[in-house]
Amino acid sequence: MEKTDARKLSPQTQYEIRKQVIRLRKQGLPHKVLSEGLGISVGCASKIWQRYKKEGGKAIQLGRRGRRTGGKRTLSSDQEREIQKALIDMMPDQMKMPFALWTRDAVRLLIKRLYKVDMPIRTVGEYLHRWGLTTQKPVKRANEQNTEAVKKWLDEDYPIIATRAKQQKAEIHWGDETGFQTGANRVRGFAPKGEKPVIRMVAKKSRVSMISSITNGGKVRFMMYQNAMNAELLIKFMTRLIKGSDRKIFLSLGNRRVHHGKIVKQWLEEHKEQAEVFYLPSYSP
Repeated sequence: MEKTDARKLSPQTQYEIRKQVIRLRKQGLPHKVLSEGLGISVGCASKIWQRYKKEGGKAIQLGRRGRRTGGKRTLSSDQEREIQKALIDMMPDQMKMPFALWTRDAVRLLIKRLYKVDMPIRTVGEYLHRWGLTTQKPVKRANEQNTEAVKKWLDEDYPIIATRAKQQKAEIHWGDETGFQTGANRVRGFAPKGEKPVIRMVAKKSRVSMISSITNGGKVRFMMYQNAMNAELLIKFMTRLIKGSDRKIFLSLGNRRVHHGKIVKQWLEEHKEQAEVFYLPSYSP
């Protein structure tokens, strides 16, 4: 009888074979007979029996397959902290990398340079997501938002912007700022009745902010900063945004006062061949 590789069988089938091996061995049948009757190797039958003698009924229980949650991460905790610090303190070109702003490709190159790890771009995205560096889709709407103004902008203003971008071969970017902090937010987890789960965390929280842009094609550019957004930081971001692009930038921003600063307008006038800014209606994240 042709032998079957038990590792390729379904968990339930493996479980049934283990039960049969143990039952027949208790009846005194040798491993060779079991092997022929069940279609498994003598070694497999012997291993099941030896494990049963050592562990009892636990030996035939179905175990969970696959990687344990959080197991086998490519980067260590110290390496993750070092990368996050680099994203906050430095820009890619300051580290002699061919990027003006942080992207998944830039982070991937940084990881490769520091740790000799050629990480898949999807895994880089998973790390950025774990660190809180992701574009968020808001589910809340400000009471102050003028829905009619938003509709007008989408129906009338944006088509004009899109047409001009096509004519000038410009790339449309959607910009916004966000902030986040370390530490756990309100979460729920399973625990024995009457016992509250405990999350071990550093008591002192750290905060950091990010300004980013995303194109209609899904390309993301971001820059980390601390403290509040101001005109100088916005100009720094836009300068790096145009530096990293070979096309004119059409940047849509929220209608915040800092985005209309005098020096911002001056910078835009000086770089009108490279960038234009369009302002969304108020309270339109």
